[in-house]
Amino acid sequence: MSICMIYYSFFLLISIISFLMSLNFMIIDYSLILEFEVLSINSCMILMTILLDWMSLLFMSFVLFISSMVIYYSEDYMGGDLNMNRFIMLVSMFVLSMMLLIISPNMISILLGWDGLGLVSYCLVIYYQNIKSYNAGMITALTNRIGDVALLMAIAWMVNYGSFNYYYYINYIIKDNLDIISILILIAALTKSAQIPFSSWLPAAMAAPTPVSSLVHSSTLVTAGVYLLIRFNIALNFKILLFLLFIGSMTMFMAGLGANFEFDLKKIIALSTLSQLGLMMSILALGNYDLALFHLLTHALFKALLFMCAGNMIHNLGNCQDIRFMGGLINLMPLTCSFFIISNMSLCGLPFLAGFYSKDLILEVVSMNYLNLFIYIIFFLSTGLTVAYTFRLIYYVIMGDFNNSSLNMISDSSIIMLQGMGGLIMFVIFGGSLLMWLMFPVPYFICLPLVMKLMALIVTLIGGLLGYEMSKFTLCYSLKSLKNLKMSLFFSSMWNMPYISTFGMNYYPLLMGDLIYKNIDQGWSEFLGAQNIYSNMKNSSLFLQVLYNNNLKIFLLLTVLWIIFMVILF
Repeated sequence: MSICMIYYSFFLLISIISFLMSLNFMIIDYSLILEFEVLSINSCMILMTILLDWMSLLFMSFVLFISSMVIYYSEDYMGGDLNMNRFIMLVSMFVLSMMLLIISPNMISILLGWDGLGLVSYCLVIYYQNIKSYNAGMITALTNRIGDVALLMAIAWMVNYGSFNYYYYINYIIKDNLDIISILILIAALTKSAQIPFSSWLPAAMAAPTPVSSLVHSSTLVTAGVYLLIRFNIALNFKILLFLLFIGSMTMFMAGLGANFEFDLKKIIALSTLSQLGLMMSILALGNYDLALFHLLTHALFKALLFMCAGNMIHNLGNCQDIRFMGGLINLMPLTCSFFIISNMSLCGLPFLAGFYSKDLILEVVSMNYLNLFIYIIFFLSTGLTVAYTFRLIYYVIMGDFNNSSLNMISDSSIIMLQGMGGLIMFVIFGGSLLMWLMFPVPYFICLPLVMKLMALIVTLIGGLLGYEMSKFTLCYSLKSLKNLKMSLFFSSMWNMPYISTFGMNYYPLLMGDLIYKNIDQGWSEFLGAQNIYSNMKNSSLFLQVLYNNNLKIFLLLTVLWIIFMVILF
């Protein structure tokens, strides 16, 4: 039995157990906090705390289920890899770090899981060991370090409460009007969930193998920030939520716009993830944390499947990721393309697929809120853009003429990959409906005029038409989006964010660190500090050694010198 099958069976079993426990806890409205004493020194105890409630168990079951399918899929996708076992171990460490983060009500163990995610994600992004991967890994690691530092500072501030278990003290945080912890948690969440201005690492992290992308950008790494804010939702005050709403909606808009100008298949799906994360953040900022969790779970299902389909296409096309070289794949890979279209339609919010239940409800709740016109327009515009880039992607990949090598072996021959994808397809179709029945025992009451009620459907249709129109080739095969080159470059480079974050967060801070290290740490502080003390003490001890070696001669000499000095003086 291969290592893939062992981990696949193990994760799937725990996922089913976790899901059944979640249902039980949900029905009886029950939470469980377990404390394990790790160490006790002089009545000072170090405890490991685990929080089990319906939310953590449900999220955990989803993460484990998707992980099991991804590991099963990896057996074939990474089949030619010499370090297959190492890859599976890294993915498992990644999943375990996420588990630690999900079940922790304790800031210290959250940091362990949080840093575990950051460290293992770096190892996975640089997995293919080329210059592009190293650069992507560095920007991922350094951007996430900002959030790690914010979390460390929040831990330091938690000392004021006498415990690191934020779960018990969340009401005190509100009563003290202590915004500093909330702000630090917000910064940590913004970096991990790649919101503006930390967005550029998420498309760069596509340098990782596709199974990793499937796992990272659906249910683990990028959702950690959203999950943390869901846990801290009552500690966030009005001003912080307003700021979060603006940041989330702008991220959603920026990513939706960028995906319409991108040609890398995996980057388009990564930008789509970024857009959906913006949507989760925005609805969380409006106070509907349960809706944010609902969309987080449905999004995890269809996004994991979307990446798996993309991976199968890339695998068959000899590692070609440019959508301009694809086309007509529905004839060559019918089953993969069917899965691809279904998960894409779910992403668009096509009625009665998984994404529809969460997305439509979010848009209707936004319509019912007392908000300004700017946020309302951005929300619906971003939804339209989502449909636009989805139809553009379908047009390039599935329709039209095949633009790759005429000598090929493209087919749906990989049974293992198809089984891995097949495990998710039923949940992509029925998952939203199932979750809605579970999570909302009391239905949401939506009261809207007919035009606003149909608004989500209208922008979906308009977005689809726009995306199809935008992606058309003209007769000379020059693209419509390249007619205005400067605008296209600006939008496709995520509003120049990769340049800003590369220089603003990586290059100049590292340069500054180098200067400080050379001039202060290894320079003046050495000269005036440790080295100065060392040389003074060394000279003194050498002088004393001379005294001790020639005590009588030196004593007489010093006496004579002393007498001469006194005579001269008086």
